[in-house]
Amino acid sequence: MTRPSPAHRTMQLSLFDDGSPAALPLMSVPPDAPPMVSAPAPTPRLPLAVSPAPSALAPAVFRHPQAHREIRLNSHVVAYALRRARRSSIGFVVGLDGLTVSAPKWVGLAEIDTALHEKADWILRKLREQQERQQRLLAAKVEWRDGTSIPYLGDTVIVVLDARASTAKGGAALNTDASGLPGVPSHTLHIGLPHTAGPEQIRDAVQSWLQREARRVFEERCRHFAVQLGVQYKRLSLSSAQTRWGSASADGSIRLNWRLIHFAMSTIDYVVAHELAHLREMNHSPRFWDVVRSVMPDFEKARGTLKDDVLPVFD
Repeated sequence: MTRPSPAHRTMQLSLFDDGSPAALPLMSVPPDAPPMVSAPAPTPRLPLAVSPAPSALAPAVFRHPQAHREIRLNSHVVAYALRRARRSSIGFVVGLDGLTVSAPKWVGLAEIDTALHEKADWILRKLREQQERQQRLLAAKVEWRDGTSIPYLGDTVIVVLDARASTAKGGAALNTDASGLPGVPSHTLHIGLPHTAGPEQIRDAVQSWLQREARRVFEERCRHFAVQLGVQYKRLSLSSAQTRWGSASADGSIRLNWRLIHFAMSTIDYVVAHELAHLREMNHSPRFWDVVRSVMPDFEKARGTLKDDVLPVFD
């Protein structure tokens, strides 16, 4: 992110953002062609190199729901959303919806097509990755019923509807069977609801318990790493951000995404250490990463789980 002026007292630093941007320098600019026209096939002057992975796949169609244009890249059809923006380069972002291209208003469509062909291998690889991620997300959608399972601190918890648990703190109680069989979930979360409870009631009760657990765990880990790093934070708050796992402000405020409670403790520790390290280095310079490494020497492994793991879909 761009650093604020000294007058700013607060600076938000995001840990991860969705999408995978790429940019190309602009070429000569021809007059604009009319919009909503299908892009021509590549001419011999364009790069024809095909990466092994996309070329080995059968021709596919990738279509953004807000597609304005369509182009054929290495035999694959890509319908993408084109957005005109105040910028100095052509930018590509591949998300779950597909490919979005951002370009200055004065850049011609032929120029955009050329840039797309030059980045064809990268675009197709990212589209395939997002397609696979979408399939994993669909498989991760939770069916809210008695006996459903959710990840908790890197383990699996089985949800049990148990009206007797209504007297427990928060209307939920976690039971652990230390003698459980290997590979079999040993945690059961008893929710104080009758067996007639609807899916939304179950979802809300489980989410409330997870958020309470998140605050309890995050507060303990923040205290632990604040001492190790020699920093002080003023307050901790939970977030439900879609594109950030955590953020830190120069005034000592820490925000952590409650969904981190699904991950193993090592991953939670990485995010906590990352954000508290910003209280010493409000940037992502080599010095900042040295601070993180001082308390988590193998942080790269934990960082990878944030990008690769798919969390349960609650809606």
